Amino acid sequence: MTAGDTPLAPAAFTRAAASMRPAEVRPEIELEDIPAPQRLAPYSAAIGASVYRDDDELAVGRLIMLFDPDGQRGWDGQFRLVAYVRADMEPEITEDPLLGPVAWSWLTESLDAHGASYAAAGGTVTRAVSEGFGNKAEDPVTTELELRASWSPLEEDLSGHVAAWCDLMCLAAGIPPLPPDVASLPPRRREDPEPFRT
Repeated sequence: MTAGDTPLAPAAFTRAAASMRPAEVRPEIELEDIPAPQRLAPYSAAIGASVYRDDDELAVGRLIMLFDPDGQRGWDGQFRLVAYVRADMEPEITEDPLLGPVAWSWLTESLDAHGASYAAAGGTVTRAVSEGFGNKAEDPVTTELELRASWSPLEEDLSGHVAAWCDLMCLAAGIPPLPPDVASLPPRRREDPEPFRT
């Protein structure tokens, strides 16, 4: 919400927004607060993320939380989460006709694995091929996967939904989910100094 004459945000929205910043996240993921769209709902919050292996960015995404005290048609509640994930993929993977259903299952299975209850889920999976021409003819052909989804969380605590979205990004980047008995590390922003090394 913007400052000024905007009324104080409802407590339910404030609690949900606070739960979007987990205390722990996988070391491959970097989270950041990003501006949220202002026209989709009376209240909104958003986070962005990138998945890295070494210094290579493998996937990017954003997760937007919308809140309308009166609800909206198709929401099944006051909250709606809108997710976007984009990842580079090998051409032979994007040619697989099962990629769409498999990518969608990454989302639903991740939500289930984190106990994130939801309703009214929907979305699209897109494969994009970029090919250079003219003075860009020598550029390599690149292929990407894009997943856009939205669903209605059935609880104010969105931490399980954020964890599922992070797992989705890692799966799209080709990084398997962490086993349940392996702890993740606290998030580190890219601008943070490198840890001291001996």
